Amino acid sequence: MTDSAESAFDIKAFLAKLPHLPGVYRHIDTAGEVLYVGKARDLRKRVSSYFQKTPSSPRIGHMVARVTRIEVTVTRSEAEALILENNLIKTLRPRYNILFRDDKSYPYLMLSAHASPRIAYYRGSTRKKGQFFGPYPSAWAVRETIQILQKVFRLRTCEDTVFANRSRPCLLHQIGRCSAPCVGEISLEDYAEDAQRAARFLNGETREIMGDLEHRMLAAAEALEFEQAALLRDQMGALAKVLHQQTMEDTDGTDTDIIAVVSSAGRYCVNLAMVRGGRHLGDRAFFPTHADGDSASDVLEVFIAQHYADSPMPAVVIGSQSLSDPELIDLLAQAHAARCRYLSRPQGMGRAWLEQAIRNAEMALANALTESGARSARTLALAEALELDTDPLVLESLQVECFDISHTAGEATQASCVVYARHEMQPSLYRRYNIAGVTPGDDYAAMRQVLTRRFGKVADGEAEMPGLVLVDGGKGQVEIARQVFVDLGLDASVIVGVAKGEGRKVGLETLIFADDRAPLVLGAESPALMLIAQIRDEAHRFAITGMRARRAKARNVSRLEDIDGVGAKRRQRLLARFGGFSGVASASIEDLASVEGISAELAERIYFALR
Repeated sequence: MTDSAESAFDIKAFLAKLPHLPGVYRHIDTAGEVLYVGKARDLRKRVSSYFQKTPSSPRIGHMVARVTRIEVTVTRSEAEALILENNLIKTLRPRYNILFRDDKSYPYLMLSAHASPRIAYYRGSTRKKGQFFGPYPSAWAVRETIQILQKVFRLRTCEDTVFANRSRPCLLHQIGRCSAPCVGEISLEDYAEDAQRAARFLNGETREIMGDLEHRMLAAAEALEFEQAALLRDQMGALAKVLHQQTMEDTDGTDTDIIAVVSSAGRYCVNLAMVRGGRHLGDRAFFPTHADGDSASDVLEVFIAQHYADSPMPAVVIGSQSLSDPELIDLLAQAHAARCRYLSRPQGMGRAWLEQAIRNAEMALANALTESGARSARTLALAEALELDTDPLVLESLQVECFDISHTAGEATQASCVVYARHEMQPSLYRRYNIAGVTPGDDYAAMRQVLTRRFGKVADGEAEMPGLVLVDGGKGQVEIARQVFVDLGLDASVIVGVAKGEGRKVGLETLIFADDRAPLVLGAESPALMLIAQIRDEAHRFAITGMRARRAKARNVSRLEDIDGVGAKRRQRLLARFGGFSGVASASIEDLASVEGISAELAERIYFALR
């Protein structure tokens, strides 16, 4: 159920009509922008609390002053409201909500469901076949764990296409990191047992595995199978070393998350440490936006709500503050059909973990404040040099987009758009545009096409206008950009061209404006120019990598098409069997001939054509 008030609505009458039911509310301004999303056990009580004489914080006071409309959605339970609230926050990113910006999902370690299981780094849905362990706080933690499993259990990491087409063991077998099930160096039964032991290790059954290895080693020695006994001895040694380095002492193997919140100079850091199967997998620091005026407890609760909306809950969560809403953990656990305990005053090892997490949070925040100060200074220098608004709140939301065109003699033309916002590059917002229907090598036409596609959405009200638009080029490119903006009815004063200087040396660039301002040379010592050059170079890098990938794909497919006898179906079978062109190019004649529809003669022809 959704209710909405008109721009000039009677707040008292609106509040009086709200039900005493759980749900989600949205504060909206005159432009239709959602300013804040919240959940409530009782909608009338919670929404009414915003319109008291004294606001709970300056940020809330600013927000309430801009509210012209409120929308509410009634839910069946508070748990359902919590899930809806977090989905809306992620989708709408309201400016007055505390936000934990994190562009990447958490990685997992996957043990595939094959007869000879493969261990692999994985991101995405865990509903697929196989076993998934994690989540891990970083890609580094996953890869370190994979190395451990290779050393101790010698499990394969190769792609399935490689595994299916091996004729002899690979280098990993030779250095003792894989038992080579691909060529029968180990039986499927023995390999499956090793995979099972690896899964038990990841689940924290380390003592049992160590005892099993010791028993098998002694049995092999008694049977005079000394080579096998030596192999098991080495496995025990490798596992013992891992346990000594990475296992938490006095732990029962319970999966635990430790969350520490610290603040300094008006900023917060939330440090998340993960313990899985008794192993400390590492820490991950988060720096929330829009948290000014909130307490550490508020920040902790928001982090828990946003983090566990998507991530699985461990058996225990240890926090540095108590929760004002004791039911929060139960609501999240209910949504995940799990059980979880929350501890704010842990004892023993839990207390040591929390103290370490707090120290790590303090160090991460100190580093972030130092880096943030330097980045903010560069953004301020840019605003001053280009006569932009230098108000700190405006600079915090300043978004810069930079466009570049890349091609090789007109082939595979691509345009790139990179984004600088919140004082740093934002890779998740980067975009590439394939350029088509223009004369090869016509950079002006390519720039016109990409700017029309990007800013046509702004003119239609489907996207926001950035505060600054950088174009890699001189007067010609800037004029094209100006024409596009004029045609779309947009303000062309935000356009700045970055013209290369003599010898293309960084620091000698000239800034070209689309309005009446004279060209500007800032000089090599200007921090503003250094920031502009960094953004421009990133756009150039992003365009080139995309263009090269597109060109290589086109050329590789063309090389297969040029081989007599390789039609669309055979080409598709080859690419599917070997996992892409590189796999086809590295395959032997025998491997190629094993593909359906590829005769020995055609396999030989393909082999030599790709050399």
